[in-house]
Amino acid sequence: MTETIVAVVKRDCPTCALIEPVLADLVDRGVVSVVHRENDDAGLEASWHLRIETVPALVRGDQRIVGWSRSQWEEFTGVAGLGEGLPDYRPGCGSRTVEPGLADELAVRFNGSSLRSRRVPLAELEDEAEALFDRGWTDGLPVVAPTEARVLRMLGGTSRGADEVVAVVPPDLVECTVEKVAVNAVMAGCRPEYLPVVLAAVEAACTERFNIHGLLATTYFSGPVVIVNGPIARAIGMNSGVNALGQGNRANATIGRALQLVIRNVGGGRPGGVDRATLGNPGKYTFCFAEDEEGSPWEPLSVERGLDPGVSAVTLFAGEGPRGVVDQASRTPESLARSFAGTLRTVANPKLPLAFDAFVVVSPEHARVFREGGWSKARLREELLTLLTIDGSELVRGAGGCDEGIPEALGGASWPKFRPDGLWFVHAGGTAGMFSAIIGGWINGETGSQAVTMEVGS
Repeated sequence: MTETIVAVVKRDCPTCALIEPVLADLVDRGVVSVVHRENDDAGLEASWHLRIETVPALVRGDQRIVGWSRSQWEEFTGVAGLGEGLPDYRPGCGSRTVEPGLADELAVRFNGSSLRSRRVPLAELEDEAEALFDRGWTDGLPVVAPTEARVLRMLGGTSRGADEVVAVVPPDLVECTVEKVAVNAVMAGCRPEYLPVVLAAVEAACTERFNIHGLLATTYFSGPVVIVNGPIARAIGMNSGVNALGQGNRANATIGRALQLVIRNVGGGRPGGVDRATLGNPGKYTFCFAEDEEGSPWEPLSVERGLDPGVSAVTLFAGEGPRGVVDQASRTPESLARSFAGTLRTVANPKLPLAFDAFVVVSPEHARVFREGGWSKARLREELLTLLTIDGSELVRGAGGCDEGIPEALGGASWPKFRPDGLWFVHAGGTAGMFSAIIGGWINGETGSQAVTMEVGS
């Protein structure tokens, strides 16, 4: 059976007025089954559900044409000789469903009932921002009120269903849907196109391997660090260059913040409750950046961690705040590696081996030294692991006048500072300045956290 054709028009569109006789003819012939007029609520609702952006429009199943073109209309309807005396072509007008302001209103009117989150009414005289502070839904900074319109707009950034469960979020082990992530992404200030990255970060954080519950409960400094690879980073305008670890980029700032708000508002992980950090670090507001893949002498982090080139991905690492590596004099990889090793030894404590992992953010100027010396990531890692294998006599408790360290019984062997898979490199930063950074990790192993890399979906 041939699918019926539906037409959508609006009153103040000159092209719609022009083709009214054509539509009347097609309705009389039984070719067009329904004409929806956007000037009334029923027609507006139909247009919204059909996702009409330009009128006049003819819709048949998944096919559609917009505007007036005699040849297109004749081919689409199978009727020859349409619109005698009319111009061959006239462009259409914008649908009312895409008008600023009205689009959000219609989304709430016709789709708001699809949202399952609890509505929280505010009193007429309540200040929106203060009300969200008072209810404990912020991270200490103002958040964007998650209205129905904003949440629906955010959900437009993903093809996933709003009621799909993304993860079970510790510490309260609450099922978190795409909608709940969208609510917190709105509050964090995200744009809809950031949502797939936030969803991947939430999934990665809630894996047993990453262990966000343990990371929350530790008294250590660390929090989740989000590193983004692949085409998505450029598409959403992330910063991988100047000030990549700092402020000023909306995507970097809000993606990491959205993850933290999900952990807080859905999972119940709040400072002073399960979150027991002695000091914490500013990165616990948000710590998110992209790798500079185009300028890197090495394969991207995501590829090194097993994904195919060109795949968008997030890598989560339980990290503290960055510490600087300053070396403006080294012009050989051998020399620069020793500078890196000296700073890497300080992660957690110079006398504690194997227990902590680290990420090294290698700046373009330092990366150039390794590139010109022909050093791969594997070569640099091997060199650093060798340089950071330390005689146990230097690490035992009491050595050097410091009571911290390994038990005296272990002093007869040499100990590596890092596990072979506990030292990773990512390329980012401005092209001027011979400064790199080290992000020290929280305790590794089964009782701690392992880095997790996850593909970003749609």
